[in-house]
Amino acid sequence: MEVEPVEPQSLKKLSFKSLKRALDLFSPVHQQLAPPDLESRKIRISYKVNAEYGGIKNTTQPPQQTKDNSQQPGSSNALALPGPGNSDLQKGGPQKALVVGPAMPSTATNGLGSQGKSTAVVSSSGSSERNFSTSALMERMPSKWPRPVWHAPWKNYRVISGHLGWVRSVAVDPSNTWFATGSADRTIKIWDLASGVLKLTLTGHIEQVRGLAISNKHTYMFSAGDDKQVKCWDLEQNKVIRSYHGHLSGVYCLAIHPTIDILLTGGRDSVCRVWDIRSKMQIHALSGHENTVCSVFTRPTDPQVVTGSHDSTIKMWDLRYGKTMLTLTNHKKSVRAMAPHPKEQAFASASADNIKKFTLPKGEFCHNMLSQQKTIINAMAVNEEGVMVTGGDNGSMWFWDWKSGHNFQQSQTIVQPGSLDSEAGIYALTYDVTGTRLISCEADKTIKMWKEDDNATPETHPLNFRPPKDIRRF
Repeated sequence: MEVEPVEPQSLKKLSFKSLKRALDLFSPVHQQLAPPDLESRKIRISYKVNAEYGGIKNTTQPPQQTKDNSQQPGSSNALALPGPGNSDLQKGGPQKALVVGPAMPSTATNGLGSQGKSTAVVSSSGSSERNFSTSALMERMPSKWPRPVWHAPWKNYRVISGHLGWVRSVAVDPSNTWFATGSADRTIKIWDLASGVLKLTLTGHIEQVRGLAISNKHTYMFSAGDDKQVKCWDLEQNKVIRSYHGHLSGVYCLAIHPTIDILLTGGRDSVCRVWDIRSKMQIHALSGHENTVCSVFTRPTDPQVVTGSHDSTIKMWDLRYGKTMLTLTNHKKSVRAMAPHPKEQAFASASADNIKKFTLPKGEFCHNMLSQQKTIINAMAVNEEGVMVTGGDNGSMWFWDWKSGHNFQQSQTIVQPGSLDSEAGIYALTYDVTGTRLISCEADKTIKMWKEDDNATPETHPLNFRPPKDIRRF
């Protein structure tokens, strides 16, 4: 059996054929619209009016005319309000009466003492417009996002030079009289906090000093560097009295436990190590991260250890057993900086994708900050007033309101003369004990000190805050 050849047809012709078949199927009578259905149109319009304006009705409709224009005493619990130019209710055209709420007592004058409640606008003829809704005076729904507290802008008031390399770490003495900085020039320098004068230079590391911490119970300062070494300095003798050996690569961060004599260090070997300060013994090797551990902080209560890593996760550790309690995977890029709030049970973490806030001890995600710095964030700090600051690789320093996540100030650091523009990077940030002075360590080999502008007011620096449209916070 021979198959008849199919005539080749263009796509346009096939489309027209398909369209014609559809018209033949669904529209038997061409070029003629269906007759209008007035009842259907009336129902549709009525529904749209109620859906769009259900809460608010027009209260100025003309009153209905009745045969009897006299006001019937006690017919409605309404208070007659004479219009302009009409001094007597008995004169002229109809008058409006506004309901004042519950029934007035029977001893009231003008015969308006009937019981019962009404929510209608009543004309002087006694007829009422019952279609007025009590939700006409609807309040505007407030935003669920917390409103930020006003903070004065911060300004740079001192630049300290003295290091010969990038300044990588900083720590403030608990007495609030001096602070220490560690640098890529392999030295640790101690500076007077009030005047910025150099007091002492400590040498001993053979690579850049990445981390510093000062004990509030002993006269000890701890340092960690790229030379795989963790050192304990006796500040009475100004020399190294202990070294903690065990890291297989550079040590990037360290922290001192607030109540127990232990030290925590994290580095490129992807392990956070727990040391006994006095015996130099390694208590735990908290292993579980898949990349460099670059940020750590400790708390007196569980979780006592929280670490952030280049593998984009944050881990909370059980210090008794050296096991992971919880892993947070909210970030998509390296978590290079974390900062616990000094008063609240919460902390913030910074990554190149966003800055996020979490609660403690369960690690519940609160919200993202309301704008993105769009750079690698190396350092962050929070004071008791709720001012959080973050420092980026491009020299940007952003100030945030902790409560709402509102970014109220953006500043750009100025590199020192003789430095490259590419050296406008911020590597470490910390507040002093009072939280009124901020110290930043930068790639142009300088240390900058910041404080609030005393002349700023909410009028000179208004709070330009708009709550986010998407309230889901993710």
